[in-house]
Amino acid sequence: MMSNVGSLSLTGVAVASDAARLLDEICEHFVEHADVGRTGAVAVLSSEFGTATIRLEEPKLFIALACPSQAALQMARTSIAEHMFYFAGDEPLDLTWSEPASTARLPNLYEVMVVGAENITAHMRRVTLSCDDVTPFIGGDMHVRILVPPKGRQPVWPGYRGDGRLAWPEGEDELLVRVYTIRTIDIDRRELSIDFWQHPVAGVSTPGADFARDAQAGDRLALLGPGAGSVPSAQSILLIGDESALPAIARIAAEVPEGTDMRAIIEVLDAAEEQPLPSAGSLEVRWLHRNSYPAGATGILAQEAKKAITSANAETFVWVACEKADVRSIRAVLKERRHDKSNMYVAWYWER
Repeated sequence: MMSNVGSLSLTGVAVASDAARLLDEICEHFVEHADVGRTGAVAVLSSEFGTATIRLEEPKLFIALACPSQAALQMARTSIAEHMFYFAGDEPLDLTWSEPASTARLPNLYEVMVVGAENITAHMRRVTLSCDDVTPFIGGDMHVRILVPPKGRQPVWPGYRGDGRLAWPEGEDELLVRVYTIRTIDIDRRELSIDFWQHPVAGVSTPGADFARDAQAGDRLALLGPGAGSVPSAQSILLIGDESALPAIARIAAEVPEGTDMRAIIEVLDAAEEQPLPSAGSLEVRWLHRNSYPAGATGILAQEAKKAITSANAETFVWVACEKADVRSIRAVLKERRHDKSNMYVAWYWER
């Protein structure tokens, strides 16, 4: 989320029915995206983009942001606001800022166009997009939100609300919004690719996968980001995930420097869903096939992950992304072992 170096500042006040719970939720969530420090009623969230200090005085949370640029300040405000309202749920929340949000175009929104789509495996489809400027997606964070307008309508992109949240178009202009990983970047061609897992489960709503299945050259959409999920900087990395994480695992493998030692445990439907994972580092992959599991079996990836984590040394960077319940059980093991928080990324990408 946000370095301690910041030349621009902004303050805000949130009034909540349970401000203490809200602060707890924020700290738990952002530990995967920032350096989170907490002393009693004060939490500090820091990253390369700036610093957010949040102080609890029931029923209020006092927020102070310090960021190196106006764009970073806007994005920090939006991130804090979006998450606060998400964690508040149906409970009342009033959030005001010392300065109103800009009405200008979102600084991290990029319009793109589909130039091709192909199946990488039977259940993984790659969509290639042209983008006037691919430099924001090189290095750093890998994840973006894709914004897909309704077929046949001129796109209407989001702006800002007064409380700092994004103002999404509604009604006939409502966008499909989903989070995905930028899989590859072609600087010379100014193209990006995103891999979409085609869920092979009847009756499950899969709007993102449906978009990829039906994508045609000339379709226009936008990318919002990038944010979160950077390539780990470590000599030893343990990668754990399923198909939803496979694009990120593949990109990490492709971008680590020579000499990086990696082990991966990846769960897929069957052997036909395995993908080559070229890397300058050394990579040992163990593939788990769900089609070979006993009927009704769940949690097998989590079980194998826990075994691998138990045998890993403290210097190993543990990277985990899969189903929510599995992630929670894996995170519990890491907490029990007191694995260094700066040496892990643990995030759930979907919920069973």
